[in-house]
Amino acid sequence: MNFFKTFLASCLGSLVALAVLVFLVVVFFAAAISSFSTDSAQTVITDNSVLHLKLNGRITEIEVEDPFEGLPIPGVDEQSIGLLQLKKVLEHAKTDPLIRGIYLDVSMFQGGYSVAKEIRESILDFRKSGKWVLAYSEMYTEAAYYLASSADKVYLNPEGEIEFNGLAVEVSFFKKMFDKLEIKPEIFRVGDFKSAVEPFFLEKMSDANRLQLKELIDEINNTTLKDVAESRNINVEEIKKISSQMLVTTPLDAKKYKLVDSLVYYDEVLADLRKKLGLGKTEKISFAKYNKYKKSFTSSSSSKNEIAVIVVEGDIMPGKAHEGTIGSDTFAEELRKARTNDKVKAIVLRINSPGGSALASDVMWHEVTLASKEKPIIASMSNYAASGGYYIAMGCDTIVAEPNTITGSIGVFSVLFDLSSFMDKKIGITFDEVKTGEVGDLVTFTRPLTEVEKAIWQKKTDKIYEGFTSKAAKGRKMSVEKLRSVASGRVWSGTQAKEKGLVDVIGGFDDAVRIAAQSAGVGDDYKIKLYPKQKTFLAQWLQGLEENASVKILRHELGDGYETLQQIKKVKHYQGAQARMPFGMELK
Repeated sequence: MNFFKTFLASCLGSLVALAVLVFLVVVFFAAAISSFSTDSAQTVITDNSVLHLKLNGRITEIEVEDPFEGLPIPGVDEQSIGLLQLKKVLEHAKTDPLIRGIYLDVSMFQGGYSVAKEIRESILDFRKSGKWVLAYSEMYTEAAYYLASSADKVYLNPEGEIEFNGLAVEVSFFKKMFDKLEIKPEIFRVGDFKSAVEPFFLEKMSDANRLQLKELIDEINNTTLKDVAESRNINVEEIKKISSQMLVTTPLDAKKYKLVDSLVYYDEVLADLRKKLGLGKTEKISFAKYNKYKKSFTSSSSSKNEIAVIVVEGDIMPGKAHEGTIGSDTFAEELRKARTNDKVKAIVLRINSPGGSALASDVMWHEVTLASKEKPIIASMSNYAASGGYYIAMGCDTIVAEPNTITGSIGVFSVLFDLSSFMDKKIGITFDEVKTGEVGDLVTFTRPLTEVEKAIWQKKTDKIYEGFTSKAAKGRKMSVEKLRSVASGRVWSGTQAKEKGLVDVIGGFDDAVRIAAQSAGVGDDYKIKLYPKQKTFLAQWLQGLEENASVKILRHELGDGYETLQQIKKVKHYQGAQARMPFGMELK
């Protein structure tokens, strides 16, 4: 009897495994056929179409092609949109006779203010063709409205919401959590403004940090209001008053103060679109969605001159790159390839990073300096290029930043966490050691550091700061004393950084590419290639399934403790010497 039970169980298990395998094979071939079809016959866009841009998802610098798009596959999230690909789409649509205008659909923009400005500039450039852009939403967040205001017509639902009351920056503090868990951070820093470590030993901002963040968001907000005022044809002082006093709290207020043109429902938006397209009341509007439209054309160039765009996005870490991180080994490899490739005439580093490991940042900086001896290399700063992100940029020939880019933060700190009390009193694990000299393991969490060891860590941190500032001064062609007067870990907006000599040009990605082409002497005869090449979507999907399964197990086992674990995991990345901007800073 047991034999038959075992036999039946084995058969059932085999059938389930076979079914899963067949499903994966079918999905794989469907994706392959879809991909082949896309490559061999581009998506067809009909005449009199409207480009539908839905920009509520995550905006990254570059995106991964999704061969499974449209297939009902578990574990596949909404795909992010790549800024650089989106700019290409807008550039092509500008001269595409099949596209009459753009329907901009945005309510919760997740791309950051510098990225929003890049997209706004592309939309405004699209409008120069004489084509129209219509934005509609049931609600606009601050960043979403900033983007929507670039349209020539902005509509809001009559019962909708609009947020227009300026910016705020929020910082997370962990001191109370550490006190409860009996975790003691050992902190070594240089500079009055190196506030990245404040959340570890304070419960609120220091005066110095509050000062720099207030000035920073004032600068970013001024850029935002100036752009909105120009787009909406409102006096700058008036728009500042509307924002600072939050005069717009209802849809009627939004119309009264000219933030929107009309209060309408979706069917009325469709009616307006039909009118613009010359369609009858019941005729169907031909919407060309972004994911489809980007496959309807090719932007490949026959030019033999290449401008390599190396995207540097995420936290800076040693080793290979992973999701959300920049690996110094991966970056160095990509830069070496570009440096030694005769087809590459210039390099653009597209940086969107708050920094990270000081050692990894220095390794990447060194590769930048080597490349700069061979060919032009230009830095294009996105939302963030701070601390380690600035460290990479400072080796470039020219640094280009948006006025609302967050940059600077030239400073260093070192952190180690003494978990001995936590391990002893909370878990019941103790440690002991034997050593040959006065100094033991310098990177340890099992005991407090001795005074001698603390002095060594401070000396190491000071040495890294000296190297950071001297290299920055050399790169910016200024004295070390002048450089350090704008360093000390302080963050600046792009506009402020330009005034301080930390940035050369206020502009976007297109400006950086233009400077690179001019420096290389290739004029308009060039093509752009993005690096590093992204993982296949299949590899990312399988990895996502594995990660989702792990997360579910942890959530089930830890319950409310899961979020605490996530915070501790973030803290783990701060072990050792860091060149990083303020921890947990969220701009809203």
